[in-house]
Amino acid sequence: MSAVVSEQPDTLGGLPQRSPIVGVLGGMGPAATADFFTKLVQATPAAKDQEHLRTLVWSDATVPDRTAAILSDGPSPLPHLREGLRLLESAGATVIAMPCNTAHAYLPELRRESSVPVLSMVDATVRHLRRSAPAVSRVGLLATTGTLVAGLYQETLREHGLDAVVPAPLLQQRCVMRAVRLVKAGRLEAAGQSLEPAVRNITEAGAQIVVAACTELPLVLGGRAGSLPVFDSTLALAREVVTLLLRRPQNEHMKEAL
Repeated sequence: MSAVVSEQPDTLGGLPQRSPIVGVLGGMGPAATADFFTKLVQATPAAKDQEHLRTLVWSDATVPDRTAAILSDGPSPLPHLREGLRLLESAGATVIAMPCNTAHAYLPELRRESSVPVLSMVDATVRHLRRSAPAVSRVGLLATTGTLVAGLYQETLREHGLDAVVPAPLLQQRCVMRAVRLVKAGRLEAAGQSLEPAVRNITEAGAQIVVAACTELPLVLGGRAGSLPVFDSTLALAREVVTLLLRRPQNEHMKEAL
């Protein structure tokens, strides 16, 4: 009589390992994280529930202010980001997306400490922008002051042959940063109004397109800002995840993203 061998499924936390699991390192802020998840669902070419990506969302709104940490002696967000990273890894995430542009100032440290790939929102945004708007050469950046001071987008744009146009310093503080704070407070209409002078400024400086390079800003910017089209960094990251995990062979999908 032959023995019967029972094949146990490869599981983690009770879930069969059938497909990749997207870990979302979020909460910066909560509304921006919710917007990313919505766009991830919308970007997925699924006809039924079972065709969507398995997703773990960690939304930690207690992460210290990223701009304050970059500009001054504000507390570092890195310990909170590390905690979220470890939690997502231990829960089974096979790739991690962080829908906060300013937090990408800490991406090198997170990548060094992570056992799974951590995607770059900045790289995804610039790469998708270059492909979708090949005629553009001057890009207007609406971002937090921390993102601008850290140079997260300027260098990447330059590598792709693009020039960055940023608001005048006074407008950056009075208009863009004020708009970010208003979005976090749930005052979307006021935030949109606050952005208008900054949009006019970068338009007059020669910008051909606006990149919403802060995940709060797509919540108030539509497809256009004044006379300029808007490119959404949140949507770019969502599309990057879908492209990497669903539309390419799994043994190739990380090379371009990292």
